[in-house]
Parts: sequence; C-alpha cells; structure tokens
Amino acid sequence: MSSPRPPKFQRRKADRPDEIVAAALEIFAEKGFAAARLEDIAARAGVSKGALYLYFPTKQDIFRAVVEQGVAPNLDIVRAGLAEPTDDFANLLRGLVKALPSVIATTSIGGIVKMVIGESRNFPELAQAWHDKLVQPALSAMTGAIAAAQARGELRAGDPRLYAISLVAPMLVGVIWRETFTPVGAEPIDIASLAEQHVELWLRGVLSQAGAAA
Repeated sequence: MSSPRPPKFQRRKADRPDEIVAAALEIFAEKGFAAARLEDIAARAGVSKGALYLYFPTKQDIFRAVVEQGVAPNLDIVRAGLAEPTDDFANLLRGLVKALPSVIATTSIGGIVKMVIGESRNFPELAQAWHDKLVQPALSAMTGAIAAAQARGELRAGDPRLYAISLVAPMLVGVIWRETFTPVGAEPIDIASLAEQHVELWLRGVLSQAGAAA
C-alpha cells in the first residue's frame, strides 16, 4: 500500500512563492484589496497561513509581489518590442497592439487595475507600487520610442509623453468598462478591435507626411 500523498505545500516547496502570487492575483482581482483575506490567498494557493507569512509578512508585501512577478512580466512584451531597432514606428505599433489585448483578455490584470483605481485613496501604496513598477517604465518606453520616431521624421512634433498617454488611454477605458459595466449588463467592448481602430486613428493624426508615405 502506497503512502499518502503529501500536501501541496510540502510537495513543491520551491514553488510556494509563485503559487501564492498567482493565488493573490486572482483573489485581489475578485475581491479587491481591503476584502481580500490572507487565509483566502493561502487556501487558493494550497498552503497554510503560516507558510504564507514566511514569504510575505503583510498583504502589502503580497501585492508588491503580484505587481512585480504576476503583472510586470506581461508588459515586458511591449517594452521589449519598443526597444527593438526600427525605422517604421507605425508597423511596430501595429504589431504591439495585436499582442497587448490578448494579455488583458486572458489574465486578471483588468481586475487589478480596477482595484488600484478604486482603493488607492485608502491604500496609496497600491497606486505607488503600480505606478513605479508598471506605469512609469511602460510610459517611459513608449515616450522614448515616440521621441525616436519624431527624430527620424516619422511623427509630427509634439510632446512625446502626451502622445504616449493619448495612445494608451482608450485601452485603459476599455479595461475599466469590461471590469465595471459589462458585469452589470452593459454591452461589452471588444478591446482588441478598440485597440486596432484607435491605433489607426492615432497614426493618422500624428504621422508626418514622410511617415505616412513610408
């Protein structure tokens, strides 16, 4: 007769932090930060509450790990793409916009975005972590790529940071709509279609004559 199978947290000790982060991402997206309980996260991860405390002493520590390990890697696709040498910003942007909506659609990132926006007044450290680890690096990468395209003569003159914000804003609205209004019966927004349509509209406004002719 074989011996009983050991509990999950004993079988895969090295995987505990990753499992806790994955569980926390789901719990935060479902319940929000204030309502999320450490025992819920531990149960979802298949570990004891005591084991959870060994890796993450506070709920804030878990959230920071969620941002750094559970969310930030998904945006590395965008940052890596923007860092690629190119002389055709329009096609680079079209390629990136096909990848980003699938990340939004297949992960719990949207729920975390809603949580950060809704709870940042009471928990400003959430907004700080989100800004420092995600928003600022992604915005800086996009701003730099736009500035480089302007220097090549592809895009019209203008504040590259404001151009970057205007580029990503509709996608953020689409995420908020999906998380806030679609669950109560509002007509869903196809984020992939929204992103592709907006990028084409955006390019028409900012491409220079040389960029449009390329």
